[in-house]
Amino acid sequence: MPGSAEPKVRFERVWKRFRRGDMHDSLRDLIPSLMRRALRRSAPPATANRSFWALQDVSFHVGTGEALGIIGANGAGKSTALKLLTRVLGPTHGFCSVEGRVGALIEVSAGFHPDLTGRENVFLHGAVMGMSRSEIARKFDRIVDFSGVEEFLDTPVKRYSSGMNARLGFAIAAHLDPDVLIIDEVLSVGDANFQRKALTRVSELVKSGVPAVLVTHQLDQVTSLCTKALVLERGKVVAEGTPSESIAQYLSSAMDADAIDDMSVLVVKTIRRQQRQGVRPGDTLNLSIEVIVQDLRLGAVQQLIARVSSAITGSVVFEGALHEAGLEAPTMSSWYWADVGLTLHAPPGPYHVEFIAADRRSGSELARAGGVYVSLDGDGKFHGAPRGDMTARLTHAAQFGVANDFAPVTTPDA
Repeated sequence: MPGSAEPKVRFERVWKRFRRGDMHDSLRDLIPSLMRRALRRSAPPATANRSFWALQDVSFHVGTGEALGIIGANGAGKSTALKLLTRVLGPTHGFCSVEGRVGALIEVSAGFHPDLTGRENVFLHGAVMGMSRSEIARKFDRIVDFSGVEEFLDTPVKRYSSGMNARLGFAIAAHLDPDVLIIDEVLSVGDANFQRKALTRVSELVKSGVPAVLVTHQLDQVTSLCTKALVLERGKVVAEGTPSESIAQYLSSAMDADAIDDMSVLVVKTIRRQQRQGVRPGDTLNLSIEVIVQDLRLGAVQQLIARVSSAITGSVVFEGALHEAGLEAPTMSSWYWADVGLTLHAPPGPYHVEFIAADRRSGSELARAGGVYVSLDGDGKFHGAPRGDMTARLTHAAQFGVANDFAPVTTPDA
């Protein structure tokens, strides 16, 4: 039963502080460091403020039947959160706990002894992860079959490739039958066939009701596995909600929405979404765009194109020219606002909407705006080929008296 009242994973107002620079907790590390410092010709860089916050006031709960995806750029604090959940680290402030047996798919082959065989490491690593010897023996054949390394089972793992090590480690961890799953970037181990097996196994555990916390840069895994997601940026939660909403927010913040190619004589300066509520397949997304037109009397024949593509796969689901959708826009030195309505018939998920200036005769791309992201909400069922429809109309325009001499642009009244 998804979303139980009593969460299995609690992360409540957690702060985690680290210190920059060398930290030594043993003479073995301290003595070489002192020698290096004594031989250093120049003084070490100033370290007046060595402390930094890897996590700042982060909270989330995960209950039975729920899977939380944590996404963000490198250094955002994602792996730190998982280390706190697995008790590798302790919080500076706040409280975190995991109830029950934890299946931590993090650096899955890190506990292998290189001189022991694969067979011996199955029992060693399984015991480290909390399985009894009888449980490991009962699951042994399934673990080996899943890993695909049976041919080398009696070979020391130091002879294994990195992929073989990772596959065997994942196979052991995936058969732990945990109460809670914690996953950190391990669903990309091995070849394409093994990745599909790994994803299927994790999906089976999540669908059976095992709460899960997943950290990955592979956004399609967040969409397919998770029931909710949050975005971390510099240790802070900047967005949370459905996977599609969070992915759209993450991708949007990663781009400069006002990026303009100043070499073009036709640019989209701003794009604004008119409605804040969610959009479902078949609904119309309403946008307002601000366009600057420089002098086009030098023979340039330009057009604006709207392009919608999947934020996960990059595939284009719709592309159309605004003049074909009804926009009769000025062509001399001016700026104007236009309303654009996009009706998308596509599977639920995050999509990127961008506007491109192109040469109407050759079709060559001249410039593009940063665009906006939109999340199509739904139950995941979609039939037929993705497609789109578009309408566009001019809502406000002003012409400049001198080409390329633009006054400050002000937003027209709605």
